[in-house]
Amino acid sequence: MAAGGPGPGGIALVGAAAGAPSCPHGPALLFVKTSRGKEEGRRFYACSACRDRKDCNFFQWEDEKVSEARLAAREEYNRNHQPTFTHRQNVERYKKFVLLPLSKRRFCQECQQLLLPSEWEKHSNHQFLCDISIAQLKSPSQFLYPLENKKTNAQYLFADRSCQFLLNLLTDLGFRRVLSVGTPRLHEMIQSKSSQEEDFGVRSLLLDIDFRYSQFYTEDEFCHYNMFNHHFFGGEAAHETCRKFLYEDNGERVIMVTDPPFGGLVEALASSFKKLMAMWKETGKEAFSLLGQGNKEMPVFWIFPYFFESRILDFFPSFSMMDYQVDYDNHALYKHGKTGRRQSPVRIFTNLTPSMIVLPVEEGYRFCTICQRYVSSGNQHCEICNSCTSKDGRRWKHCVLCKKCVKPSWCHCNNCNCCALPNHSCEKADSSCFVCGKAGHKRSACPSLSRTRTALQDDKKKGQKTLKKVKMGICRRSAMKHAIFSRKKVKNKKKET
Repeated sequence: MAAGGPGPGGIALVGAAAGAPSCPHGPALLFVKTSRGKEEGRRFYACSACRDRKDCNFFQWEDEKVSEARLAAREEYNRNHQPTFTHRQNVERYKKFVLLPLSKRRFCQECQQLLLPSEWEKHSNHQFLCDISIAQLKSPSQFLYPLENKKTNAQYLFADRSCQFLLNLLTDLGFRRVLSVGTPRLHEMIQSKSSQEEDFGVRSLLLDIDFRYSQFYTEDEFCHYNMFNHHFFGGEAAHETCRKFLYEDNGERVIMVTDPPFGGLVEALASSFKKLMAMWKETGKEAFSLLGQGNKEMPVFWIFPYFFESRILDFFPSFSMMDYQVDYDNHALYKHGKTGRRQSPVRIFTNLTPSMIVLPVEEGYRFCTICQRYVSSGNQHCEICNSCTSKDGRRWKHCVLCKKCVKPSWCHCNNCNCCALPNHSCEKADSSCFVCGKAGHKRSACPSLSRTRTALQDDKKKGQKTLKKVKMGICRRSAMKHAIFSRKKVKNKKKET
């Protein structure tokens, strides 16, 4: 994968590399550190899933020679940070658990684990959920604690409204298999309906980094998977499970639905999704055959905030963004029904033809005959742009100078030569560096800042040297005074004797 643009702190993603070292989250990704205005600096490996060193502190320079002792210690560390039970062991434990009477079904909230009676004593000081029903076991996301690190796990779970809409849309479009990548709630809704309705012909395979779900699903229903480096923790067996799922019915009537962490790197996600799409493409069949289309891409719903539109389209030019607002149960802001900037910014990006995505009229969506797609009620068609241009549900306005539609709260700034908020600071325009005002880099990678830092460091070193000299001078003077005083003392004693 090609290197991305400079990220925060002058760091850019290079991508997956053959023979990359591993951390508990699988093979590390290769990054490059840039500084002092240089295009490329020293390369290093870091955890693919955790951007915060507090969550995973793995780090290694690409050209670093690692000793055998350190490699052995790393392997031991990785082993110790794997789940207590394997997926197969969890499946066997689940079979025993469902045979227990209701009064003996317990779930440890602290360890997030289903407990068999023989294990109660080990968890005696922990909080329990008791009397776990079969219905609860069919909906594990309802009682598992959501992992809400927005850069790693970000388990913001679909609200019932959005989950039901997605499932209805998929069935209406004729899909019969759903590759659920990081969408546990959609997966469990499909699983639940399959067990309750005989004529419900949709199946789902969940790929997720949260291994806790292995307690509730078989190896044909769940694969432990890292979507940032396309790593199947179950090895070749899990990879084959995914491949077979995509190959069923000659690869037809299958769609990938993914809801990645919003703080994740788009470049890394896009690389993994392309590999999953390539796995499907090996079937040699054309997608959308049931829909009368001839596109050789696996159908995809990528659910992500609208402000990542340009980044997603860079990697997937065939995608387009739908106006539907996806909302979540456990997110304070991403809720449907709010107005203005409080509306959920999360949208559906897809390679399906936009006119096929029918949005609910009762929620205010309407069909634009010119754009041939459903849009929100506030998204009015601009005759100059010849498009429904709003991204956030509000009616946008056209700026003649910018030659595009902009947010209604923005106005054209002659200093910046673009539209922005009225109270914005011109010298802090996104198009230029905060420090030197020049375009092409951010403040963290500013050459001027680097020179300033170097100068400050040099001054600091000079100051430290001066302070050291002063201290040495004081010490020498003290020593000389002490020596003179001692000599005088000796002379006086000799005179007295």
